[in-house]
Amino acid sequence: MKRFGWLAVLLAVVLTGCSSASVYKDGQYEGSAEGKYGPVTIELTISKDKIKAFEVVSHTETPGISDPAIQEIPAAILKNQSIEGVDVIAGVTVTSEAILKAAEAALSKAK
Repeated sequence: MKRFGWLAVLLAVVLTGCSSASVYKDGQYEGSAEGKYGPVTIELTISKDKIKAFEVVSHTETPGISDPAIQEIPAAILKNQSIEGVDVIAGVTVTSEAILKAAEAALSKAK
């Protein structure tokens, strides 16, 4: 058992070093996806491997009805620092999904 102790320590050091590598490149990235009535375009800003800003910059969704998704989805992504675990907003599912898909497209550009 002692023979493998140094190997476990070495593996832990290597994995820790790997985890410090950046996932995203700094910059502003745009993504777009089809909403209910046309494209939904978002812009996000990455700095030091974190999502610093997220905004829906254009859409043709119904004003008032789409507002909860346009406000809450970007806020949830900023809070989670990921699109993972962000739920769609009931009543505006298509708009919510479009924002999430647009965010996914933008994040893939940042990799």
